[in-house]
Amino acid sequence: MIKVTGLTKSFGAIRAVKEVSIHVKKQDIFGLVGPDGAGKTTLMRMVCGLVAPDAGEVRLMGEAPGKLERVRDHLGYMPQRFSLYGELTVIENINFFGFLYGLDRKTIAARAEEILELTGLIDFKRRFADDLSGGMKQKLALTCSLVTQPALLVLDEPTYGVDPEFRKEFWRILYRLNQEGMTILVSTPYMDEAELCGVVAFMDRGRITAVDSPAGLKKNFPHHVLEVRLGVRDPEMFRGLPEALDYSFYGDKYRVVVEDAAAGRQAVERCLAERNVAGAGISEVPPTMEEVFISLAEKEVA
Repeated sequence: MIKVTGLTKSFGAIRAVKEVSIHVKKQDIFGLVGPDGAGKTTLMRMVCGLVAPDAGEVRLMGEAPGKLERVRDHLGYMPQRFSLYGELTVIENINFFGFLYGLDRKTIAARAEEILELTGLIDFKRRFADDLSGGMKQKLALTCSLVTQPALLVLDEPTYGVDPEFRKEFWRILYRLNQEGMTILVSTPYMDEAELCGVVAFMDRGRITAVDSPAGLKKNFPHHVLEVRLGVRDPEMFRGLPEALDYSFYGDKYRVVVEDAAAGRQAVERCLAERNVAGAGISEVPPTMEEVFISLAEKEVA
């Protein structure tokens, strides 16, 4: 559905995207993950034809770069920032967007009812967009991007800044759309959302540094993670431990990233003994996506 080859874009002296190549297959949920300033938005805008690349090419649904207008109507795009009209109601925004794509009023009305039901906005269709909550505004943006019934949906950090409950609901909607056949390219800063994608690409400093399924990325994690359960709550428990490449603290659990599992366990036990902390439960656990991406980012910096 999307084939990007050698895509490059600079803004003055800043190279925002550097020779990026990705392949999004039909009915994928393809996640693009990376820190702020990694180049995700610029890449997505080039995919959608909103920014011209300096080099490389984009193919959508098999069409050559010079013939992409043939498939534009089958592409839905939701930008990072809410860009609809606050002084218009929900339904007026949908009508406006539909008219831009040349849809007639009857078609827009039929599709709007279906999509508003899907997104849970049916009871708010007469409300002004400015009066919607942040989550509802994101739902409205999604609704407008779906009015053309696109085969391909591109979403730029659609849940950024909204509450966790809304993020869960938004992803339930995306899963339903995907199950109905839609291909989705989505960027996100949240590692729990990366877990929900079928394929994930990590982008940093304008480059794609890894592409795989979440399970594949975890399998290739080059270190070991020890989970340490203690009755003591001290976020700095393992500060200065030479064998700890990284560590984190969640409630009564510590996660310690080490190079060697056996040597790491011994080092943790020694550290706890020196601090007179008893009753530790230590076990090796799979890495989280956050730990995977921290490792990838550190590798890129190195």
